[in-house]
Amino acid sequence: MNKYLKEYEWSNIGAMMKNDKKDPLICNDSCANKFVIISGTTSGIGYETAKIYASKGANLLFINRNEEKTIKQCDQFKKDFNVSCKYLIADYTKLSDIFEVGKKLRDLDENIDIIIHNAGVYQTKRVLTDDGFEKVFQVNYLSSFILNYMLKDKLAKQEKCRIIYVNSEGHRFAIAGIRLDDLDWKKHHYTGLKGYGVAKTAQLLSMTTFSKYYEGTGVTINAMHPGNVKSNMGENNGKLYRAFKHKFVLSSARPAEISAKALYYLGVSKDVENENGNFFNLTTKEIPAPHALDEDMAWKLWDKTKLMVGLEQ
Repeated sequence: MNKYLKEYEWSNIGAMMKNDKKDPLICNDSCANKFVIISGTTSGIGYETAKIYASKGANLLFINRNEEKTIKQCDQFKKDFNVSCKYLIADYTKLSDIFEVGKKLRDLDENIDIIIHNAGVYQTKRVLTDDGFEKVFQVNYLSSFILNYMLKDKLAKQEKCRIIYVNSEGHRFAIAGIRLDDLDWKKHHYTGLKGYGVAKTAQLLSMTTFSKYYEGTGVTINAMHPGNVKSNMGENNGKLYRAFKHKFVLSSARPAEISAKALYYLGVSKDVENENGNFFNLTTKEIPAPHALDEDMAWKLWDKTKLMVGLEQ
């Protein structure tokens, strides 16, 4: 029996549907000389988010997979906005790449003002990475957990930083919550919605644990649902899925700039500088699904994750 069902509040579902139609609050404050790290910036939400931060004067560091596209983007932003733009190349389906990026970020001399974990993937079928983990879980959750964990002491010491997950209302599809004994989906039937929901739920549970760690340090971590906006998410899943997406999903999607404006507000606005451990639908605070609020499970997942990827060593 699903232990979370009795905890559901239908009013929260109603609020989600209402909030999906809202526009984000706007922040016009400068971001001059702030150092901002964003993953997955070569298209969609990541690109538009990087662009708005650059237009407000931020110095940028991108974490991307495609070096050619990243170099082109950096050169364009330097020319258009006269900002510093650096990058690291990493394939999040490879733990070795994630750890290498973590080491380089940890060794940076400058303070990090904002980190936006945007890189993600959606799979309609179960796929394992060469590291042996389910691909969506590794790219969407393990990557951000590893980087946050490796940076936690640096960020706490500098006494400021805003960490933002680009999360999803899709976490609600993981109705049964996290199954710690089957994170690679060997025992249960995998679907794209359930796999994505588990990965995004794991991300929210890690937000709970990291927010506890950062209490009183000046560092905050929050998550945001970007809304139904145009992006390349899921374009890797073949003709049938792409046809479905373009006909039924993208037909009502809004421009990715909507999400970018929300991510700028959450990263810069003084109105949310003390928000920590919260989930936003764009810029409206919401209550996540019950399985994403299970603090006991959050700490169990914290310990499990450290063992899985070797962070205890």
